[in-house]
Amino acid sequence: MKDRLLALLILAFSGITSALAAEELSLGQTLYLPIYSQIWHGDRVIDGKYPVKRLVSSLVSIRNTSFKTPIRVFSACYYSTEGKLLKEYIPKPVVVGAMGTYELFVERKESEGGSGANFVIQWNSVAPTNPPIVEAVHADISSGSYALTFITTARPIQADK
Repeated sequence: MKDRLLALLILAFSGITSALAAEELSLGQTLYLPIYSQIWHGDRVIDGKYPVKRLVSSLVSIRNTSFKTPIRVFSACYYSTEGKLLKEYIPKPVVVGAMGTYELFVERKESEGGSGANFVIQWNSVAPTNPPIVEAVHADISSGSYALTFITTARPIQADK
């Protein structure tokens, strides 16, 4: 019994350490970033409809984590909940220097994206490098009664375009 428990603990901790290990170097990726241009809040009313719709702004942060290698962000497509392309935020490639950050902003008044909006962001580099950290900070900050903020994080996907 002790051997089985020890084996389970070793497996559990090996999974944790591999999850904490640095990502492999890359020449580029396609990243999927969830975006919420709106969220539903509160309780459903008697007729079963959704509660209050709250619009939020989103600040997308693309952070180059390399100390020496620039990356090139060449696409940031913004899609609606239905999968409709709403906007290409990067009409021409942008170079993000070592340890630099590039930001995109989705205004609070933009409601077409909906609660299932997303960005598909593509980047590359001339040499293998650390993948960037890509996050979105969503916010709706009132001048008094409330503040709502949360973060979503991008993850790599296979580009099947």
